[in-house]
Amino acid sequence: MNQNIRDLLQATCTASAVDQLVRLMNIPGGLGPGDTAAVTRAELAQALNMALFADLLARVTSARAYADDVLAAGGRVQFDHGALRTVRWPHSGALPPGEAAFTRILKPLGYRLNGTYPLERIGMTGRSYAQADAPEEIAQYFVSEFHPERFSATLQSTVTKVIGTSTDPLTPQALAWLNELERDGSLPSASAEALLPVLVGCFARQHARPCLADYEALLAESAEMAWIATEGNAFNHATDRVDDVYAVADAQRALGRSIKESVEVSKSGRVKQTAFRADPVQREFIAADGSTVTRTVPGSFYEFITRDAHPHVSAGQPAIDLGFDAGNATGIFKMTAAA
Repeated sequence: MNQNIRDLLQATCTASAVDQLVRLMNIPGGLGPGDTAAVTRAELAQALNMALFADLLARVTSARAYADDVLAAGGRVQFDHGALRTVRWPHSGALPPGEAAFTRILKPLGYRLNGTYPLERIGMTGRSYAQADAPEEIAQYFVSEFHPERFSATLQSTVTKVIGTSTDPLTPQALAWLNELERDGSLPSASAEALLPVLVGCFARQHARPCLADYEALLAESAEMAWIATEGNAFNHATDRVDDVYAVADAQRALGRSIKESVEVSKSGRVKQTAFRADPVQREFIAADGSTVTRTVPGSFYEFITRDAHPHVSAGQPAIDLGFDAGNATGIFKMTAAA
């Protein structure tokens, strides 16, 4: 076990959660035992991924049940990627618009753009980011941007009203640490341990509780934007890389779990994905008379992916296909629309 990763996780997770995470999740072997005087960008990236994975397990009952089964069987999860949604809109309060709010975090952690995927049917663009030091072992990020300008003037004004209250969770000190990390590739351990909880806090809703009328107006045109209104930039889903996604889907279906009827297959045939349907969650809204009302809305979900090997692998390149597919992504996104 890499000691730096354990120390970092203890800055944001309980001791019991840390113990579970290190038993549940694969940790890149190339990271070594860790130099406790300094934390590398790869170690901090892995710790952030594990903390965000733990956050999703805490919010998604179906994911927690699956993870408990894996632990009970003595298995491990290979965290493949986490997905989050952003809004590319100039009226985003104090938060940088779209993926810019997250590339300022991902780039210092060693992430590089790995692909761009137009999601035309849902008015979004997805981009994947892979960690340069261990691209096959450290989870990628799939960051999607919603484009309000492709929708009605009513939706656009509602988007401004909803996300215009956003605050920026990154403090000046956190930004300074990220700049240092990008420059040097590492941080003093104390700085890294103070930075991690701030980074985890970026993956949440940064805007105020929405009005119910605004939520319904967004939902009428875009289930994806309505989801952002309640969940913000939290992980929309986390993905487990498995050897045989079909077998996993059959096994989960046999257990009575609500999993997608079909498997999404990329145009190349090398990337296959399916997922549990999003867990329903209770969220508070502001009613027309100013009172608080609670509604059941779709939350986050858990996904499974199988990645086959590239037919031709160049020296120094990943052996498996780390790409994504616009059709697959659009199909998977429906897991929140259908909840």
